[in-house]
Amino acid sequence: MSAENGTNGIPDTPAGSTPPAGPRPEPIRFYGTTWVNHDNGYAARRAGLSVGSLAAAAAACFVLRIAYQGLQIADIGSFVSLLMIVMFAICSALAFRHTWSAFTSRPDPDRQASLRGLLAIGFVGSLLAYFFRTFAEAPGEKLHRAEYDKAREDYEKRTTRRSGNPSKKRRR
Repeated sequence: MSAENGTNGIPDTPAGSTPPAGPRPEPIRFYGTTWVNHDNGYAARRAGLSVGSLAAAAAACFVLRIAYQGLQIADIGSFVSLLMIVMFAICSALAFRHTWSAFTSRPDPDRQASLRGLLAIGFVGSLLAYFFRTFAEAPGEKLHRAEYDKAREDYEKRTTRRSGNPSKKRRR
């Protein structure tokens, strides 16, 4: 059984041994490569991260409520208060949708950079998307598993084709 090195999720190999042949699975944040075989505390991580993301979302809502109360105390008007509520609701909904879709397909880096501000404002939606996704799988596991299985399949095709002595190959 190999341990993860903690820095990038790639399993450590003991001195003198060769690393496993073929593609390596891409680590998922907070899970490392435990998503491949669902081992080394995978279920506990999912449960802990689910509770943690819900607690973070609740704490964020509490902070937003304090900010709203600060606006009420400042007596800046009902229009600005309403505008703030609508802004956080829309940004949270968009952030939820974007985060949810990022679990099933790789997001475009340019679009990701352009949405950075919106995702920062709607961070509650991102936390809730993470919370709900942990009920089914590690967030992004389905995407990573499909890519890893495809890479393993391609590797197997490449290695099984190489059989026989190439010097005895018939020339055309």
